[in-house]
Amino acid sequence: MRLLDTLKKTAIQRRRDRDTPPPLPDFIDEIRIRAAQGHVPEQVCWGDILLDSIYVPPNPQQARKWYEIAASAGYAPAHNMLGRCHHFGWGCAVDLPAAAASYETAARLGDLWGCYNLGIMTMRGLGMPADLRLALALFRSAAERGHAKSMNLVARFTEEGWHTERNPAAALAWYRRSAEGGDYRGQHNYASALLAMGKRAEALDWWRRAVDDATSDILLAMERTLHALGPHGDTALSNQVHDRLDTLGIPRQTDD
Repeated sequence: MRLLDTLKKTAIQRRRDRDTPPPLPDFIDEIRIRAAQGHVPEQVCWGDILLDSIYVPPNPQQARKWYEIAASAGYAPAHNMLGRCHHFGWGCAVDLPAAAASYETAARLGDLWGCYNLGIMTMRGLGMPADLRLALALFRSAAERGHAKSMNLVARFTEEGWHTERNPAAALAWYRRSAEGGDYRGQHNYASALLAMGKRAEALDWWRRAVDDATSDILLAMERTLHALGPHGDTALSNQVHDRLDTLGIPRQTDD
């Protein structure tokens, strides 16, 4: 009987061990503790971890609550993340007017991402009437303070002459700044401009920098351009693009 009891206890303990989540790494646990102690930046960081990380199971409802706590202290990045929750339905129903309101608060408090996200909604007419002039003002405000994604959109508005004077040279400069700032769309657009200027080697170098982070639309555009370049392109880069598309489950648009 004692052997049987021992085996039962061992089986129960193994089930408990299996059901108990592994301890958090020290630096993650420190964020959790500081968030609970009322440190506002860590409250947003802990919300980000709860939203999507390898350390804990996703819990968007709890993430949103932490963003709300930090936002109640007037912390601009928290308002931006609340906007993201309302925008994409993270821990709540999609509510575009509420997303726009949160982004607007974040932007008013000086958050660059809030400014950019409000610009996107204003440009596309999400949760509000479309207003390209206001969108450009928002993108320009963030771009002039160093936001790379906003720089790419200022470049696009300037290239096309949307509610501003069309200025290809200024657009190219903004694309370059966006690319150097690490935005993959800026890198792709700058590469496209360089290729049109006959600077193929430089263009390929910027596409190499963009490929790891690029979304499917940019990858497909890169694929078409590299295919058109043929032997003047970059086989290794083309393979990277194809691998990324395969990983994303996106059919290729060109034949090898």
